[in-house]
Amino acid sequence: MKYTILLILAVTQIMASMIKAPIVDIEGNFATIKVDHIDVGVSGFVVHQITPQNSAIVNSVTVVAYNTMTKTATLSLKPYKAISNKALSHAVWKPKKGDMVYLAFAYSRALLIAPSENIYHKISKSVPVEWVHPDLFATMLSFAGHPTPLQSDFFDFANSASVGLLFIYLDTKVYTVDIKSFKILDITDTPFIAKNKAKPFYTRVAHIDAAWWGAGSDEMQEYAPHYYELLVKNNPKNQELYEIVKNHKNLADLADEFEIGK
Repeated sequence: MKYTILLILAVTQIMASMIKAPIVDIEGNFATIKVDHIDVGVSGFVVHQITPQNSAIVNSVTVVAYNTMTKTATLSLKPYKAISNKALSHAVWKPKKGDMVYLAFAYSRALLIAPSENIYHKISKSVPVEWVHPDLFATMLSFAGHPTPLQSDFFDFANSASVGLLFIYLDTKVYTVDIKSFKILDITDTPFIAKNKAKPFYTRVAHIDAAWWGAGSDEMQEYAPHYYELLVKNNPKNQELYEIVKNHKNLADLADEFEIGK
């Protein structure tokens, strides 16, 4: 019960509400906003006001730093790719001071990657979030020919299904991740132990079709290592993840991928 309560509290704090704040400064590919609190790794977008009646989303953003003293968040600016249409011309507007930033968009909807039906139901029943069933993700993977999900698959699914959070169960821990930036927002212990591990994750989709070649086309051999690799790749400075990987008997090589202590 203790672990369930901790998981509920952690997720409730993360998905409390979407954050809205104006840009106070821009320098190159970085912008700053004032906000009472925000976690590094939270993603969102910038809305540029074209006229008093018209606006457009012009950039994706990810929180890369937060100063608790000045309550200032630094955001990395990247092209916005959630909505694309080759038949339409690309916008030429750029973000400027005063444009509104929206963070933690769709954090009320989440995808859970779990190794078994039992683990899936235990975690999903413990967390007060709107779950998007992994069957939908598995179906999308089949269309892409990726029995081993790539980070880009998670990003595309987030856009198509309006999902903001990703939960990954690994070795009695639940990793709460911003599904677009793949930054870890929280790591919570659970009492749940997986006896059987479905690959690539629990789903009622019997088979995920594979492409002839390319990344993601090979069948996943083990459940956990692939997801650890994705987490390490996107969180090379996360001390807690580093300690977990370093002390894991089967992940010694991954510990060298961290930027900690170098």
